[in-house]
Order: sequence, then C-alpha cells, then structure tokens
Amino acid sequence: MPKLRFAAPKERRVAIVTGGARGIGGASALRIAEEGRDIVIADLEDGNPIVKEIEALGQKAIFIKTDVTDESAVHALVAQTMDIFGRLDILICCAGILGKEKPFLEQTAAEFNKVIQINVNGVYYAHQAAIPHMLKQGWGRCVSITSGARHGATNLVPYGVSKGAVFSFVNALGNAYPKQGVFVNGVEPGRALTEMVVPRFSAEHLANPGTPVGRYSDAEEVAEVVEFLSSERNTYTTGSVWSVKGGTG
Repeated sequence: MPKLRFAAPKERRVAIVTGGARGIGGASALRIAEEGRDIVIADLEDGNPIVKEIEALGQKAIFIKTDVTDESAVHALVAQTMDIFGRLDILICCAGILGKEKPFLEQTAAEFNKVIQINVNGVYYAHQAAIPHMLKQGWGRCVSITSGARHGATNLVPYGVSKGAVFSFVNALGNAYPKQGVFVNGVEPGRALTEMVVPRFSAEHLANPGTPVGRYSDAEEVAEVVEFLSSERNTYTTGSVWSVKGGTG
C-alpha cells in the first residue's frame, strides 16, 4: 500500500453491496473481496453464486435477500450485517433498474415511481442505515452508481431523473462527514457490457459503439474505480462522481 500520510491501516473490513448478484455490483463485490474484505451481497436475485466465488478467494461472504425499496428491510440488512460481522465499513449501492425505454407521454406514474423507489430511495435508505455505524468507528466509504442519463435521456426519463438525484445526493452527502472519516462518492459508467445494456443494442453497435476508446467497458473495469473509492487508499476524495466512460462527454 502507498505510504499515504492520512491513510488508515488496511484491515479485513466488511462491505455491503446492493445489487451485488450480477453486473457492476457482482464485479465490485469480487474486486473488493480480492483486497481482503468480507462481503454481504444484498439483492432480490440469488447472490449465492457470487458468495461462492468470494469464499474461493478466502473471504467470508453471505447473501441476504433484500428489497431496497423497503426501508425496514434495508435497516434489517445492516442490523444483520452488524450481528454477524460486528462491523460495517463499506457500502456499495449498485441496485438499480433501467425502467421501460419509451417516450415520456407513454410512461406511467407507476413506472416512474418504481424506478425512483429502487434507484433513489434504495440509495437513501442504505446510507441512512449504514452511516451511523461508520461514524461510530470513525471510518467509512460509500459508493453509488449514477449514469450519464442524468443529463437527459428522452426515452428514459424516469431513469435519467433517478440518476440525477443520485448525483446530487453524492455531491451533498460527500460534504457531510469527511472530518469524521466517512467519504461518500459515486461512479458514472458510460455503458458496461452487463445484462442491463447488452440486450438493448445490436451486435454491430456493441462491437463499435463510437466511444473514444472504441468499445464499451467490462464491469470489471468499473469495479476497479469502485474498489479504489472504497479503500484506505482513498484519503482525499469525497462528494465526487468519477467518470468511467472511455472518453469525455
């Protein structure tokens, strides 16, 4: 580890990863585990396959089926994590849905609310449940996934609004607790080759999407940035959203 003047000692910390069963969440859980962390996978989908991969790395891992739109379930997730591991150091919020891709006037209020409840409320509940434990121990790192859709996505209005809210949330909360050792950041992927993205595009587009790098990212590339922001090596970044887009824009 670099000799950073303000770096905390590296420890076998504990991380909760919402949406950790697959995609960027699954890749982030594995990458963080590689650094010697124990992991709680929180998802509605089966997280046990990722748990087995983490255990193969020599780390402890559990899967807790969690609906992030249910505030009491999120607080129960954190309480169970504390009961089992005795600590909570890292929160990674990857749980999210794209919603239906169609014109604004065809979007229903119910569809809008579903996206907001998962993508925004889930992040809000998780931070409210986790941060008190981080403040008590004097160290914590939180990372949430946002999206360039926050700038405006004509056929994904609910999704774009939700990711704009997450961006604002990170900017605001990142300034709330850094003196107490708790940093809050975000990561903004361009498009990663996950189950949320791949079905939306043709094979030709996926092979040559027009990004400056010339391709879309793998989830593991996004996870590298998530891992850094959640680590002891991050000694001075809070309230920021890091772009992982293969170029600017």
